Amino acid sequence: MPILSYGAPIWTVCLKQKHNVAKLKRVQRPINIKIARAYRTASHEALSLLTRIIPIQTELRSQAKVYYITSGNAQIDAPKCYRKWTHSARAIELKAKCEEREYMIEVCTDGSKSPSSVGSGIAIFTNKHLTFQLKYKLAERCSNNQAEQQEIAKGLEKIEDFSHLQGNQRSAAIHTDCKITLEQ
Repeated sequence: MPILSYGAPIWTVCLKQKHNVAKLKRVQRPINIKIARAYRTASHEALSLLTRIIPIQTELRSQAKVYYITSGNAQIDAPKCYRKWTHSARAIELKAKCEEREYMIEVCTDGSKSPSSVGSGIAIFTNKHLTFQLKYKLAERCSNNQAEQQEIAKGLEKIEDFSHLQGNQRSAAIHTDCKITLEQ
């Protein structure tokens, strides 16, 4: 396995093509057949289950993911203590969205929590055209509300980067389903 996994973070993107996955299966299959003492007609998936050995392509993708997370190349935010957050009242003025008014920047946000992960996503539109799409993965111990708060904060941080816009052009509408965050 160490020889096959050498440089895996770089070349695992090639595993999207079936012929590359087939080459890896050809390496693991004879080993699984001997361990399981199975016939050569047994499928690769069945052999992996019988031997309890993770399929090689799954293991390589997992190693690549761990590499990207630990090397800092992935967009993953560590949870922040809420006491260290800057208060939104100091940075922006919150008003209800005026339906008749056109907004130069519109930010759509959503956070979610599932049994296996917590994350949030942001879509930023400038003049009704998608400008940025951001997604963040948070620690599993974070709540759905924390994910919602994180995505609103990240959206506001990204809007600050729009320094080329002045005056009324800097007005933004934020679309979120987290009313509790806005009321705090």
